[in-house]
Amino acid sequence: MEAHHCKYVLDFKNPSGTSRGVLNSKQSHFIILKEGDSLGIGECGLLKGLSIDDVTEYQDVLSETCAEISMGLNTLIKRLQHFPSIQFGLEQAFRSLTAQDPFIIFPSSFTEGKSSIPVNGLIWMGEESFLYDQLDQKIASGFRCIKMKVGALDFETEVRFLKALRQRYSAKEVELRLDANGAFDPEDALDKLTLLSQFHIHSIEQPIAPGQWDVMASLCKKSTLPIALDEELIGIFGLDRKNAMLEKVRPQYIILKPSLVGGFGGSQEWIELAKKFGSGWWITSALESNIGLNAIAQWTCTLNTSVYQGLGTGSLYTNNFESPLEIRQGMLYYDRGKDWPANLIQEVCS
Repeated sequence: MEAHHCKYVLDFKNPSGTSRGVLNSKQSHFIILKEGDSLGIGECGLLKGLSIDDVTEYQDVLSETCAEISMGLNTLIKRLQHFPSIQFGLEQAFRSLTAQDPFIIFPSSFTEGKSSIPVNGLIWMGEESFLYDQLDQKIASGFRCIKMKVGALDFETEVRFLKALRQRYSAKEVELRLDANGAFDPEDALDKLTLLSQFHIHSIEQPIAPGQWDVMASLCKKSTLPIALDEELIGIFGLDRKNAMLEKVRPQYIILKPSLVGGFGGSQEWIELAKKFGSGWWITSALESNIGLNAIAQWTCTLNTSVYQGLGTGSLYTNNFESPLEIRQGMLYYDRGKDWPANLIQEVCS
C-alpha cells in the first residue's frame, strides 16, 4: 500500500462571519491511498484557531503517517490521538480504498437515493440587511430549521433580528438554533440566555468559551434555554476525561464534528456517553469540502437519527468538488443520477 497527501485551500463565495472573525478561505488536506489498481481518499479538515491539531508540525505528521501507512488503521489511529483530523482522514481513506465505489463508504438507503437527511440552513453574521436576505433565501429554499451565528454583532441588533424573525415565523414553522462560539461573558451569560429564551429557541451552542466547566455546569442547570456543547468537546481525549466533563456539565446537547473530535470512532464514543447522561446530540460538518461532507453524511445516516443535522455547507465554496450531494427543501440527498468527476482522486493532488 502506498500513501501520500496534499493541501487544498477552499475559497468562500462570500466572507463568512463568526465571533472568531471573518473566514475567506479554509484549509483541508487529503490523504490518498493506493493498493494495486484501487484508490482511496480521505479529507483531513482544519479550522484555523479551533482545531486542536492546527499546529506547525501538522504536515510533518501527515508525511510520517503516510510513510508508515503499512502499520494499519488501528495502530495509526491510536498513535494520532492528538491529531483528530488526521484520524478522520485515515478512517475515510481506508474505507474508500476497500469500497466497491471509493465515494460510497457507508452504503445505505441514503447512498441509494431512497432517503434523505434533514439539515439546518446556516445564517452567517453580518449587517442586518444581510441577515434578512439570508433568512428569506433559506426559508424560500425550504429550510425549516435555521441556525444563526450570534455574538459578534451588537447584542441589541441580534435581539432585534430574532424578534422580527419570530414575528414572521413561529416556532412551529421554523426551528431556530443559535451558535455563540463562546462569545458571551460568563458574568452576564445567564441574563442573555434568559432574554433569548423568549424567542422559543431550540438551543444555543457554546454560550461561553470552553474550559470553564463550573460556570458551564451552572448555566446548563439554570438556563431556560437549552445549551449545546461544541468547542467544549475539542481537545478532550480518553473516555475517562470525556466522561468527567459530561458528568460535571450535564449539557442538554452535544454537537459532533468528526474532524475535530477524532473521526467516526471518537464521535461514537461521545454519542455513547451522551446517552448515558441523557444528553441529545447531532452531527455537524466542520466546513469540509464535498469529499469530507459526503463521508460525514453517509455515516450520519447509519445512526438512524431524525433530528436536523448541520450538513448543509456544500455550497459555500467557489472551488468545491462536484458531487452527487444535493439539498432540496431543507433535505440532503445523494443523487444517484449524478456522478463524481472522473479521475477526481488522482486530480485532487495534481
